[in-house]
Amino acid sequence: MYCPFCNQKDSRVLESRIADENSSIRRRRECESCRKRFTTYERIESFQLLVVKSSGAREPYTREKLRAGISTACRKTTVTAQQIDELIESVELELQVLGKREIASSQLGKLVLGRLSALHDVAYVRFASVYRQFQSIDDFVQELQRLAGEDANEESSALSDKLRII
Repeated sequence: MYCPFCNQKDSRVLESRIADENSSIRRRRECESCRKRFTTYERIESFQLLVVKSSGAREPYTREKLRAGISTACRKTTVTAQQIDELIESVELELQVLGKREIASSQLGKLVLGRLSALHDVAYVRFASVYRQFQSIDDFVQELQRLAGEDANEESSALSDKLRII
C-alpha cells in the first residue's frame, strides 16, 4: 500500500476492524518513511458491474466516481460524509440484489435521486440538474414546484391523519 503523503510503498497496519455492516475491513496504517497515518478499506469485489451510458458506451462501475458526483451535489450542505457513504452502500446493495451485469446510467441516477430526495432537497436538485440535464431556469423551476407540491401533499396527508385520530 502506497502512502498518500510521501508515496512510499512500505506501511504497517496499526489496527484492523470490520466496517460497513461486515462488507469491508477498515485498516489504520502508518507509513514507515514519513510516519503519517492513513486509513484504507478492503472490499470484496463480488461482481464487475458495467454502466451503460446514454451514448451506448460501457464503462466499469466505480464507487469513487459515484461518490464524486454525490459529494459535489452535497457540497456546502448539512449532508455528512457518513451519510454519503451510507447512501452509496444502499445503492450498491440494491445493485447486488438486482444481480445484473449491466445497468443503465439513467437507472443508476434514479437510484441515487430517490435516496437524495429523502436526504436533502438542495443536494437532490443539484444532482437532478446534472442527471436530467437541465437546460434552462424553467427546468429548475419545474423541479422545485414539483418538490414543493410533494411537500405540501405530505403535510396535508399528515394533517389528515391527525384529524382522523381526533
